[in-house]
Amino acid sequence: MNAIVTLANTAQDILDKVRNSADLIGSLLLRAYLVPVFWLAANNKWNPFDKDSSLDPIIEWFGNAEWGLGLPLPALNAYMAWGAEYFGAILLALGLGTRWISVPLMVTMLVAMATVHWQNGWQAVHDLKSPFASEHAGDALDRLSRAKDILEEHGNIDWLTEHGSFLVSNNGIEWAATYFVMLLALFFLGGGKFVSLDYWIEKKFRKN
Repeated sequence: MNAIVTLANTAQDILDKVRNSADLIGSLLLRAYLVPVFWLAANNKWNPFDKDSSLDPIIEWFGNAEWGLGLPLPALNAYMAWGAEYFGAILLALGLGTRWISVPLMVTMLVAMATVHWQNGWQAVHDLKSPFASEHAGDALDRLSRAKDILEEHGNIDWLTEHGSFLVSNNGIEWAATYFVMLLALFFLGGGKFVSLDYWIEKKFRKN
């Protein structure tokens, strides 16, 4: 029994040393994953360097109660969502104000879950094998199968699926919830040692 305890302690010591010497990896990977997510989301709303891009369609969608979200103050909400994602991506890339920017980004994810995705349930993509399948998943997949049959009969299915297969989006909260959890982890972890401006600023100005 003592030999087992000793072996377990030795293994744990090794894990602790790895963690202590490489604990920057977790924060770095979370940031590296989230930066393109929010950069793309922001630029899909509005690319300020593209004269043909405008936030007006998002503002209209936010405010329209018939086919949109029906949010109050749609212009303010649109600019806040865009700003959180646009500047959030930049700050996450730099590891600057990591904990601070995680908060508005988490709020953005919560608002997206509540207003856009909640009524669709959990799944982002219909799949009967994954947990919390939508009650409509069976019907959606039956229709997908029928659509594939039509394409096989009347279209070039090999060309259409050369670089990927067809799926049915459920637009549930899954992805937004995943990003929220990752941001929550960054809120507690911070930007990470050595690879973030937060680390060097803290090292210089918060020595105590």
